[in-house]
Amino acid sequence: MRAVWRAARAAVRRRRLQTLVIALVTLTSTGAIVVALGLVDAASAPFDKAFGEQRGPHVVAAFDRSVASDAQLARAARDPGVEAVEGPFPRATVALPRDTAQYGVFGEVTIVGRAEPGGEVDRLDLWAGRWATAPGEVVLNRQSDWTADDLGKRIPVPSGPTLTIVGFAFDLSRTADAWVAPSQIDALHPAATQLLLRFSDASSDTLLRERMGAVTARLPQGALAGSESYLTLKHRIGAAARAYAPYLSAFGILGIVVSVLIVANVVSGAVISGFRHIGILKALGFTPGQVLAVYLVMVTAPAVLGCAAGVFAGNLLAAPFLRFTFTGPDAGVFHDSVGIPPWVNVLALLGMPAVCVLAALAPSLRARRLSAARAISAGTAPRTGRAPGVQRRLAGSRLPRSVSLGVGLPFARPGRSALTVAAVVLGVTTVTFASGLATTMTRFGNAGRDAYQVTVYASTVRHGKLVEPEHSDPELHSLLSSLPGAAGVTARGDVEVTVAGSARKAMLEGRRGDGPELDSVLTEGRWTRRAGEVVAGTAWLRQSGLRVGDEVRLQKGGRSREVTVVGAFMETNGELLATDWATFTALAPEEKPIAYHVKLRDGTDPAAYARAAAAADPGVGPAITGPNTITQTVVGSASALTAMLAVVASLGVFNTVVLNTRDRRRDLGMLKSIGMTPRQVTVMMTTSMAALGALGSVLGVPLGIWGYRQVVPRMVDAVDITLPPYMTDVWHPAALTALALTGIAIAVLGAYLPARRAARLTIAQVLHNE
Repeated sequence: MRAVWRAARAAVRRRRLQTLVIALVTLTSTGAIVVALGLVDAASAPFDKAFGEQRGPHVVAAFDRSVASDAQLARAARDPGVEAVEGPFPRATVALPRDTAQYGVFGEVTIVGRAEPGGEVDRLDLWAGRWATAPGEVVLNRQSDWTADDLGKRIPVPSGPTLTIVGFAFDLSRTADAWVAPSQIDALHPAATQLLLRFSDASSDTLLRERMGAVTARLPQGALAGSESYLTLKHRIGAAARAYAPYLSAFGILGIVVSVLIVANVVSGAVISGFRHIGILKALGFTPGQVLAVYLVMVTAPAVLGCAAGVFAGNLLAAPFLRFTFTGPDAGVFHDSVGIPPWVNVLALLGMPAVCVLAALAPSLRARRLSAARAISAGTAPRTGRAPGVQRRLAGSRLPRSVSLGVGLPFARPGRSALTVAAVVLGVTTVTFASGLATTMTRFGNAGRDAYQVTVYASTVRHGKLVEPEHSDPELHSLLSSLPGAAGVTARGDVEVTVAGSARKAMLEGRRGDGPELDSVLTEGRWTRRAGEVVAGTAWLRQSGLRVGDEVRLQKGGRSREVTVVGAFMETNGELLATDWATFTALAPEEKPIAYHVKLRDGTDPAAYARAAAAADPGVGPAITGPNTITQTVVGSASALTAMLAVVASLGVFNTVVLNTRDRRRDLGMLKSIGMTPRQVTVMMTTSMAALGALGSVLGVPLGIWGYRQVVPRMVDAVDITLPPYMTDVWHPAALTALALTGIAIAVLGAYLPARRAARLTIAQVLHNE
């Protein structure tokens, strides 16, 4: 075995370039696969684990207390399909002032009367303080970020008691924003009763609807006020991870295929160019199995190193990537707990080297079968192939002689040329796919970015204290409009509302001023024109099962309003609705704008306007519109992976030209002896690869377009949005023409250096062995 290792190590040293190519391609593909599989796992595994530990409810259901009694609910919950139930719990909805935001709750909050945090269903994590057991005590649903001083602070409830914070608990299922003792809940005037249900089979929305139908069938008509499935929450939490996973998986798969092709090309070239070496090894006593082992070890060594480096790089890059992915009110609960699971690293460490070994097996078996005498004689015999015949037929054309000879060279080794074409095809496919993805993501990130350049918030924090503006709402709107450079100002107010017939909440955004659309992009219907109309985010429509033209009833406190959905806009927030100021104030007359969006005239410096706004009223917080971080992340990572795979494809071409030069040394010597110049040799060798590059473009561009059309819709569907047509209309004649040249560029880039090296060889050098 020591002799095998020495021979393999010597082969690796002789082929430093090939070793580098194998290591680089395995590093790239392994890193992409590790991150992609980590995202796939993170899309569901953290939620499933936390949900299982808390034994979360499959359905959180709210029932009208005036229609169904607690006794009726208890009997209905005895349905055979119900595995376990917790409740009934009285549930109240109260409006807390905005200054309670520091405790994690404000606006419309849900408070439930519950005797203890444990139970058969929904075991709450009481991580600070104690449970509320007496009147005047409350436990808040908050994950972290607290100080000991927070306990004991008091929250005034309008038209109700003042509540003292005695604990913090975390509930993944969001069954409530806060909990009080059952003896306290009546003072908060509960209008609904909550049941937390677990079913024997809850694997799909269809089954959950059937099980809930069986429960509600035992109750009076109209008893169910709303319900939410755990699958909806799971979908929201894993949406971002599912959005990134498809394109990273595509790069990982492309990298694996490139690895297979490069390894097969390198090993087949090593076998063909090393016939004499194989013969010598066998003459020295190496068995066929040892010869096979030499070539497999030659590939396995750089593959294992590249794979190990790829796993390390993948874990290193995945940490900030996963933290970035799991942000927001729902997914943020896993911000510090997600990571690459061990099975992903094990699969990558074992899988990628195995793939490389399998790719090397077929050409290595050829070396194993050769006899010593045949290998030595084959190593010195002249190479023929089909190239001379093709070149003779091209000689009658008007092409320069160096070009006609170059076009015929790939036919000398059709197998090697096929592998080279395949590598170029994948390089072109990658560039095509990535360019389409980058164009779409850039348009997505820039959509509506010119609607306003500065946001002025109607409050700011100075020295740890909240500072309110000195001017009233109308005065501040007028003041911002009068500052130099302002072209228009749109005020925005936000309020949390509930949708009749659903337990889900919605964030209603009221807009007043010069641009009702702000930075939103309309995908269907129209913007609001009169009171009683709303425009909904596409994510909200999908998750609610509604369409443009439907009517819904929005409720806020004791007020309600029937509204019509007249349009849909591109928005990932699954709770966002936009309406005019009249409809907004009809539901929340006390609400004031929380921000003013300012569109500037051309040439106005946003920083200068922000300074002027801060100087005009110290109580406002101006912020300049920044770049879209999601777009930057996708485009940046896709560009880096594309560049690496394109370089690898070029290195594959580089390897092919090196092998062709070795194979055709006799021919090069003859051509130089009859007067071929170094420049003509360079043109001949480069043309041979340019022809393969052109063929690679013809095949790679359609494959890249196909990949784009497979991946981008999956990314969009993962976050429940709809893109307007212009964002995906990326394939135009100019772009396709540029992409058609990509294969030629990759081939020429890879061929130029070895072609120049071949051109510098003297006649004496190339005919040295004759």
